[in-house]
Amino acid sequence: MLYPLKFHPIFKDKIWGGEKIRTILKKDFAPLPNCGESWEISGYQNNESIVKNGHLEGQSLNEIVDIYKGSLLGHRVFKKFKTEFPLLIKFIDSNEDLSIQVHPDDELAMRRHNSFGKTEMWYIIHADENAELISGFNQQMDKETYLRNFNNGTLTTILNTEKVFKDDVFFIPAGRIHTLGKGLLLTEIQQSSDLTYRIYDFDRKDQHGNKRELHLEDALDAIDYNYYRDYKTQYTDRNNTPFEIVRSKYFTTNKILLSTRLDRDIEALDSFVIYICLEGNGYFDHGTSRIQLTIGDVVLIPAALKRYTLVPDQDLKLLETFITE
Repeated sequence: MLYPLKFHPIFKDKIWGGEKIRTILKKDFAPLPNCGESWEISGYQNNESIVKNGHLEGQSLNEIVDIYKGSLLGHRVFKKFKTEFPLLIKFIDSNEDLSIQVHPDDELAMRRHNSFGKTEMWYIIHADENAELISGFNQQMDKETYLRNFNNGTLTTILNTEKVFKDDVFFIPAGRIHTLGKGLLLTEIQQSSDLTYRIYDFDRKDQHGNKRELHLEDALDAIDYNYYRDYKTQYTDRNNTPFEIVRSKYFTTNKILLSTRLDRDIEALDSFVIYICLEGNGYFDHGTSRIQLTIGDVVLIPAALKRYTLVPDQDLKLLETFITE
């Protein structure tokens, strides 16, 4: 019988990582000196999440997808993705600036790497004072103007910089040039891909004195040179009901601010549902048992579960994400 699944995090040491995954999300990433990413649910090659609760404890996500198929993923989702789990859920701590980068779309990623592309979204859990990020261009762009600014050392003057605050949301479609500035803790919901074309890394060196590899030529055909008016997602909070903050052909994400019990019926979705707990604590009640939920928890609800209740012991702030197309 399937039930709400929790997984062991996969911690990633990064040159730009810090301590917030431990201090705010209460995750122990020892013996890493710092931690830039915590992969919470992943079927990505060589980075498979391992179940840590219930009778499936010790099995990998890919193993249970192979066993349960549409009962876990949803029959519609299984038909589209087969046994490849389509999403990757992370927490990211940018203690220093990340590289300026871009991700390829599905068509380019399949042609070059036989892989999914990488469209993602960010939900900001914590932002230090004056924290910033880059998303897109601040003017209409073309490849020639981009290259001229890159070669002149003025790349950042044509990029859109955003002040960042707690609870901000940014949708980053494949092709959008971007980077996270220092002082941010966020959750990232993305396609199951780790393809990144690094454009500029501020001339940083690793512990061995080497600069990280750049992918300048690969990035040229991946970048979306269009200018967009709004890069930050606008939304209004609502209490005790799920409300949509991002919808794309890859995933839909709702936000839930919960101070009372909430019954959920996901049968019509025909998709698994993932919950990310950003604040508070409570539990899932699915009839036969309860699964605890607290800050930093990420829980996968199999499609076959269909009905369950979210119960807050203390006001809960959750993200709820699933496959919509």
